[in-house]
Amino acid sequence: LSKVLDLPPENLIKSISAVPVSKKRHVADFQLSIASVTEDSSSDCLAQDLHLQAQKLAERLKCDAVVSEISAGPGTVNFTINRELLAKTVLQQVLKDGSEYGVKSELFSTVPRQKAVIEFSSPNIAKKFHIGHLRSTIVGNFIANLKVALGHEVTRINYLGDWGMQFGLLGVGFERFGNKDKLKSSPLQHLFEVYVQINKAAEDENTKKLAKDFFRKLEEHDEQTLSLWKQFRDFSIEEYIRIYKRLGVHFDEYSGESFYQEKSQEVLKMLEDKGLLQKTIKGTGIVDLSEKKDLSLFSTVMRSDGTSLYITRDLAAAIDRMNKHSCDTMIYVTDKSQSNHFQHLFQILKLMGYDWAERCQHVYFGRVQGMKTRRGEVIFLEDVLNEVRSRMLQNMASTKTTKEIEDPMETAEKVGLAALIIQDFRGLLSSDYQFSWDRALQSRGDTGVFLQYTHARLHSLEQMHGNEQLTDINVACLQEPDAISVLQHLLRYDEVLYRSSQDLQPKHIVSYLLTLSHLAAVAHKTLPVKGSAPDLAQARLCLFQAARSVLANGMKLLGITPVTQM
Repeated sequence: LSKVLDLPPENLIKSISAVPVSKKRHVADFQLSIASVTEDSSSDCLAQDLHLQAQKLAERLKCDAVVSEISAGPGTVNFTINRELLAKTVLQQVLKDGSEYGVKSELFSTVPRQKAVIEFSSPNIAKKFHIGHLRSTIVGNFIANLKVALGHEVTRINYLGDWGMQFGLLGVGFERFGNKDKLKSSPLQHLFEVYVQINKAAEDENTKKLAKDFFRKLEEHDEQTLSLWKQFRDFSIEEYIRIYKRLGVHFDEYSGESFYQEKSQEVLKMLEDKGLLQKTIKGTGIVDLSEKKDLSLFSTVMRSDGTSLYITRDLAAAIDRMNKHSCDTMIYVTDKSQSNHFQHLFQILKLMGYDWAERCQHVYFGRVQGMKTRRGEVIFLEDVLNEVRSRMLQNMASTKTTKEIEDPMETAEKVGLAALIIQDFRGLLSSDYQFSWDRALQSRGDTGVFLQYTHARLHSLEQMHGNEQLTDINVACLQEPDAISVLQHLLRYDEVLYRSSQDLQPKHIVSYLLTLSHLAAVAHKTLPVKGSAPDLAQARLCLFQAARSVLANGMKLLGITPVTQM
């Protein structure tokens, strides 16, 4: 193409794409989009012109040892690769690159390696870990996994709600209802119970006054008060780490609002020095964000008593992180109700003269309705994990095909988590969706259970037929349409990774893996390994091994641990 079109080859990398596999059968392997290489790529270029151009170009191209067929489509030129070469190249590449397959693609050659800070999960101590926190946790983990796989340097930060007036109440509540042993053994639950109890009494003037006093002491760094608060925080983090481990998630840093008490005062001073801080009649401090500077849009950054607000602490945190990590991008993962907050945050940073605010990004997601456990509403993350495990165990016990599994509890948890994650990642992150246990845990259809089942089946196929390294295999015998479909689909993996890396949406990878599993399931039926001639058996085994390898890679990016038996 580079010769005929007189363009450097690297200009064509993004214009040539693998053709998605079609149920209607035979499709070419690659297609060139004509619109992307024509000079006059103005929108008035008619479809028929493009078709004509495609035909003309196709006529100028000759088949050779690599390309066995060239045809023109609507605005595309389609290429079919020599079948033996296709099988050989794809399978060699997949098995050679292993977990780096797709990532090493030339699509990423122009993408600079970057440093990214990702803030996600961020629950509030003593309050519910609601489904929004769960979404933030799995979405943030996916973005971090993807960036690490692509060679970026990632810092994962959990920004805890560990400060504020509620700690005044919590302190008073603990003095009244607290129990040191319970705080040690189950901090999240105990603090939540104490908080609920003290909230019932919070209308009482005396309680209000005590809470204010407690928080004031905390702000003044009174030793006794601070040491109790520190226990709340440390024990909670210990338990969070244990639960995150079950989710397969870890953090490099447990930060929190408490870190930015003093620093937020510095931010207020900076705003004042830059003439950005305005006082209202009530005495609150605001920053004008309107175009015309008429206060039609403003953000409140200071209470009338001079103390900081959530956004002030966020400003301090952003500036501090940028100084500390000097990163190329900072990503915040929260639900979409906080969109305004982050717009304001980034705007204020820009007004303060921080150009890097342009490189900050809010990845937001919609709400999940109907996530309930058998005991009722979700209060703790652990409830969700236990629920998904027990439901999955029940399903596994009732299926006839379940073999004796070494650790049914752990398998149930991994399969159940896959179900949760796939149900969550199937659509656009910004969409709200209705959660359903039954739909998530179905073993047939487009679910995480189906992905895990496919992975386990392919794994046991390898176990049964010896999993020695397959070398010099005669892949020429992989000519059946079902084998070709799997190979063609494997060709597209890098493009899917590329799309997800551009818009940070996991759905491209999810639908790719579901299709891969369906294609592998069909091939598993029609291309038996058992009872075939040794050559053929080896070649098919190699095909299934490649499919399983890519399936496992994709699942791990999504935050799923592939199981080997179920």
